[in-house]
Amino acid sequence: MKSSHLLACTAITAMLGATAPAMAQERVPPVEIYTTTESYDPIRYEGAFIIADAWRELGLDVTVSPLEFRTLLDRFYSEQDFDTTILGWSGRVDRLDPQFFLGTLDSRQGAMGANNPGGYDNPDYDALYDAQSREFDVEARRDIVHEMQELYMPDVPVVVLFHRDEVVAYNNTTFTNMNAMAGEGLYSEWVPLEAEPVGDRATLRIGGPQEPDNVNPLASTSVWGWKWMRLYYDRLVRLTPDVEPQPWAATSVDAVDDVTIDVTLREGMLFHDGEPVTAEDVAFTFDYYMNSEYSYFNAYLAPVESVEVTGDLTVRFNLSEPSAPFATITLSQIPILPKHIWEGIENPEDLTPDQIPTVGSGPFVYDRYDRGEFMSLTTNSDHFYADNISVDGVEFVIYADAEGVFTALQTGQIDMTAWRMEPGQIPLAEGNDDLTVVSVPDFGYFHMTFNTRRAPFDDVAVRRALTYAMDRERMVNVLLDGRGEVGTTVVAPVNAYWHNPFVERFEFDMDAARSELEGAGYSWDSEGRLVR
Repeated sequence: MKSSHLLACTAITAMLGATAPAMAQERVPPVEIYTTTESYDPIRYEGAFIIADAWRELGLDVTVSPLEFRTLLDRFYSEQDFDTTILGWSGRVDRLDPQFFLGTLDSRQGAMGANNPGGYDNPDYDALYDAQSREFDVEARRDIVHEMQELYMPDVPVVVLFHRDEVVAYNNTTFTNMNAMAGEGLYSEWVPLEAEPVGDRATLRIGGPQEPDNVNPLASTSVWGWKWMRLYYDRLVRLTPDVEPQPWAATSVDAVDDVTIDVTLREGMLFHDGEPVTAEDVAFTFDYYMNSEYSYFNAYLAPVESVEVTGDLTVRFNLSEPSAPFATITLSQIPILPKHIWEGIENPEDLTPDQIPTVGSGPFVYDRYDRGEFMSLTTNSDHFYADNISVDGVEFVIYADAEGVFTALQTGQIDMTAWRMEPGQIPLAEGNDDLTVVSVPDFGYFHMTFNTRRAPFDDVAVRRALTYAMDRERMVNVLLDGRGEVGTTVVAPVNAYWHNPFVERFEFDMDAARSELEGAGYSWDSEGRLVR
């Protein structure tokens, strides 16, 4: 009885299994690519559509949404409300040390406003990040940095699209001694300090298509804000054009031991309102940043346990752990704020534009900012470096697009470009005897960041497939006219000592993209849409 009953049940089960419909599969949700507007940056704009076309071929429903730059930054950093976004990290001189770029994938930088908006979370990567930061032996540190690149690449939380050559120009009939820096081009903090006027006009005029996101040192998250603010705020250390740390507001930086750093300030320094710069201001500044909700400098400030005033012009930094790049990077990036102004501001991130203090102690003094049009600084004649400065001020003229900037350069309205020229403009500039074209490699990069907290980008197989479906070589050869390099890791090939060339590369391959998806259980419905 039991045997016949079992056979009957088995037969019924078999028949039901043969006739039951397969489990319904759901389409992968639509995805949206945020990018810049065409007028702001046609390269990133066109690149987004190249990517979108290939992703549609894979069966995705894709929308490209160009946004005004400040809106794009807010959506990406402050709100983290995106599927995937194309933006760029500039190759500022301090970023030749790998600390910053590696920190953009540290899970502890995933907070709102911090530098890992995509939310990549890999405990092994975080542990290596800490290890390289503590390692003072440069070769041992390089080995860890190489291991980090090899570790994260298969997960592709971010795709380095390309490194774009920094091709800029200046008017050689108005200024000389215009020295470009790797990654920064002409728009660096050193050019206004070194430029020599040719004629009677001594005000250096710079033109660019983008104004700062703001000039609040407790809110700005863009290079445009910080390139401007670095001119009127001092830091303890300044990096030279050769990337050597140079004592600046400090006269000495001395390591007592691996976790204790003593700093002595210059005598006689004044803020632009006439108040003296003291050790109290330095200690206040670091405490203020560490206790604020502003996350932009978190990676630099992480090792600081406390800052104590040891004299009128001396402070001691107590670190929670050794930090190899501390003196070079942290001390070169944090602006010295006047305590007497900022100590009464409880919520600095909420300041309106007219409430933002603009008093620093730097070689230039904040003068004027007409949003969307014009900014200006005057030379600080009381600054310790003033005798080395030949310009009497700096003006920044804001244009609607790169074409407006180039026209202003050709007609003499500006002396130099703050932003790369478009490929079609470069031969025109090279044919103009009044213009000198400068090209430097970039160790910054343009990237597509996936929001790894949000489907379908929370699936590494999808990210890998979509990375294979990016024709980055076409972007370099066609959009950049060959003036750049296809990206690999967040440490650029030109930064050869720290770059790991032996990582997974994800060259354009639509068959490989489909194989990744199929291997992870994805398929396509009758209309060619990706389902799972």
